[in-house]
Amino acid sequence: MILVTGGAGYIGSHAVMELQRAGYEVMVLDNLSYGHREIVEEVLQVKLVVGDISDRALLDQLFSTYPITAVMHFAAYIAVGESVTDPAKYYRNNVTGTLTLLEAMIAASVKQFVFSSTCALYGIPKFVPITEEHPQDPISPYATTKQTVEHILSDFDVAYGLKSVRFRYFNAAGAHPNGQLGEDHAPETHLIPLVLMAALGKLPAIQILGTDYPTPDGTCVRDYIHVSDLAQAHVQGLQYLENGGASDVFNLGNGLGFSVREVIEAAREVTGREIPVVERDRRPGDPPVLVGSSDKASNVLGWKPEYADLKQILTHAWQWHQQRHGQHTPVPQ
Repeated sequence: MILVTGGAGYIGSHAVMELQRAGYEVMVLDNLSYGHREIVEEVLQVKLVVGDISDRALLDQLFSTYPITAVMHFAAYIAVGESVTDPAKYYRNNVTGTLTLLEAMIAASVKQFVFSSTCALYGIPKFVPITEEHPQDPISPYATTKQTVEHILSDFDVAYGLKSVRFRYFNAAGAHPNGQLGEDHAPETHLIPLVLMAALGKLPAIQILGTDYPTPDGTCVRDYIHVSDLAQAHVQGLQYLENGGASDVFNLGNGLGFSVREVIEAAREVTGREIPVVERDRRPGDPPVLVGSSDKASNVLGWKPEYADLKQILTHAWQWHQQRHGQHTPVPQ
């Protein structure tokens, strides 16, 4: 059995579905502060334990009661801006909570851990595409919490033999092709769902934060990776550990960069709707370009993105947002 923490959230729920497809029995631990109970119970139909990764007594009970062999860990706070204004919340959950989880795993002799990390720990890129060897210089408490956990995992490997795969994501996007899972954050901060909410008329316009970057059209360039491709990588990372693989770290991205303006224009084509735009000043700390190299994941894990096309990512997200938010307009073919 695989324990998926944060399995009621966006990426975690997709990982649960991919684990099920691969034949694994899955249990979800989620405090539902941001996750969705109905996704786990009605769509995924796996056991949901409502609780917190900081609850050591609960963790000990789960590890002693169920035949858990590995943990996939998605239970983290992820809003960069909030981490700046309330860093205590982020260190308490993302670091202290994860440490509690790892100590419970060690006590129960569960030694395989797949960790949801981030490309944000690289900071402002010194070169692109970014490889795993790029210098680390996190510029937010959120990124620092992920870097800290990566250090803990390295130390726990040496001291306790806990093997881990750490995935540094670029921009997760899209929704499951079957339309049953998708992105639904509150508040929402990610570009693609905000663009689609504007297309649905749920937002008056999409804001472009900065138009004077040193990029071809002046807007930020990002690497968008389909959430189902991310989830598939986690299954392959787990199988790598099950086959005796050493602890390692992998970037997950498409290796392709799209600007904010390119995303908006592609969304107009996919939705067939005019999407109003408002131009604003830059947001502090936003790098002009973030594009990753996933060559290592390809070479070591055999991972290859299936949905690398931006319009495909947007089409899947659009299908989800229409059914989730009540407007059922056929997607243009």
